[in-house]
Amino acid sequence: MRARSNSSLLWKFAVAAAMLAFAGCATLFRPQQEHRAASVVDYLYPNASEAPQLQPGTTTLRPPVRVGIAFVPGGQWDAGASEQARRLLLERVKAVFAHYPYIGNIEVIPSNYLHARGGFDNLDQVARLFNIEIIALLSYDQVQFNDTRAAAMLYWTIVGAYVIRGDKYDVQTLVDASVFDVASRKLLFRAPGSSRVKGSGTLASFSERARHAQDESYTKAVEDLIPQLKTAMDDFRERSKHDAQVKIENRAGYSGGGDAGWIGLLGACVLAALAFTQRRHA
Repeated sequence: MRARSNSSLLWKFAVAAAMLAFAGCATLFRPQQEHRAASVVDYLYPNASEAPQLQPGTTTLRPPVRVGIAFVPGGQWDAGASEQARRLLLERVKAVFAHYPYIGNIEVIPSNYLHARGGFDNLDQVARLFNIEIIALLSYDQVQFNDTRAAAMLYWTIVGAYVIRGDKYDVQTLVDASVFDVASRKLLFRAPGSSRVKGSGTLASFSERARHAQDESYTKAVEDLIPQLKTAMDDFRERSKHDAQVKIENRAGYSGGGDAGWIGLLGACVLAALAFTQRRHA
């Protein structure tokens, strides 16, 4: 009887030791950081020797402008996140554009239509297929730090670099929206969003919690991007009134905007009100 009891204790001890050893191995072989990224620079300029060409040029906008919204391809995001998750984030960005009367049809473009390192040739194909003139490309860079050492990531956007510090179990995410006129290949405006989510958990729950923290960090980064995107759109609207390189041509049947600028619709309303007042006093 005692021998059976001792055998049972030895068995439990062996199982516990094996579990501890397995946990130790999991800790030992866990990477110090996990990085997933998709760069608009890599997508539009696939040749490493080719620098972004943001040269001045005339851009013609024809309100109501047809807009496409898409994530830049590349990185582990493509392998790990569902198309549905991406679409939910793109719908948040779509709502920003839908707020403006000079924006017409808005297409959320599925990821499989944009090819890694496809360049402007791929962008032209997408524009023809979805009948869009402007496209908002969302790039991202996410790092999860799995140790206590100070760390940093350097991410190149279309106009510069960001340095973001991190520490143990931090999930750092940067999402950048670059809005291009497809025909002129001109960057019209851009807006960044970032987030930091603390991630932690037991060895058994770490992977699940880390995945949740990654998704949450993307969502918060897009939430941070939205007000900055609105500001960037408003700033561009104001600049376009006095920018000789931006030409506004009304589409047939559209009465807003025009060569008078983005506030042409407001001006038309004022003129209509004056005409009505004059008729009343006549």
